[in-house]
Amino acid sequence: MNDSAPVQGELVLARIHGEPMLEMPADLYIPPDALEVFLETFEGPLDLLLYLIRRANLDVLDIPMAPLTEQYLAYIDAMRTGNLDLASDYLLMAATLLDIKSRMLLPRPPKEGAEVEEEDPRAELVRRLVEYERIKRGAALLDSIPRVERNFEWVVVHVAEKTVERLPDVSLLDLQSAWLALMQRARLNRNHRIQREELSVREHMTGILRRLGGQGDVAFEELFEFTHGISSLVVGFLAVLELVKEGLVLLSQNAPMEPIYVRLKESVSVESA
Repeated sequence: MNDSAPVQGELVLARIHGEPMLEMPADLYIPPDALEVFLETFEGPLDLLLYLIRRANLDVLDIPMAPLTEQYLAYIDAMRTGNLDLASDYLLMAATLLDIKSRMLLPRPPKEGAEVEEEDPRAELVRRLVEYERIKRGAALLDSIPRVERNFEWVVVHVAEKTVERLPDVSLLDLQSAWLALMQRARLNRNHRIQREELSVREHMTGILRRLGGQGDVAFEELFEFTHGISSLVVGFLAVLELVKEGLVLLSQNAPMEPIYVRLKESVSVESA
């Protein structure tokens, strides 16, 4: 049988090479900050009490005050070798445990008259321990919930805005090329009839607007009648330029040197024009 085996009820401070250490060595040097590390393992006197109760597998609702107080005082003695101010809360709890222990050890004289059940001196301490354990479990449950920037990171996805397709602008050179193409087609389709015509730019403008109404994009060449002669083409071309100038129609093309298209501006109605 091992003679160094601890007696039941003795507090084992540590084990060195498997051998229990029941007393603090007299020549042991404790650094000034060692107590802070020791106390940080517990979050307060209630945490230390709860640790001692759970380690001894005791019922928190029926605490044996004598062994619990002895174990608690053993921890306090170890703490008092360091910073006393840091252990003030623990000393206050030690005084409370001693008070409860003494009240439970004192004999209770019988009271005269009706029997009145006295309150258990441990009742307030038990209430505080049960409430503290419930809060500690709730805190542990909340801490187990995944947390942003600890367990995962937010994923940010940048969605680019839809770009609006911008068609090439119609330059004067494009209009000149379109006009020369019209003149070329007019020469091929001209006849030798001689007649007097009174041509009006405003009438051509009105006719073009009516033709564009509800049609969307219309090819530039489709706005002209090649069988009516050069004069009709000239007046029609002037009508188109005047409509563009007044902002009633829009010119567009899919790419440079591509066919030109004419369409009625969205805010313009044929009736108002």
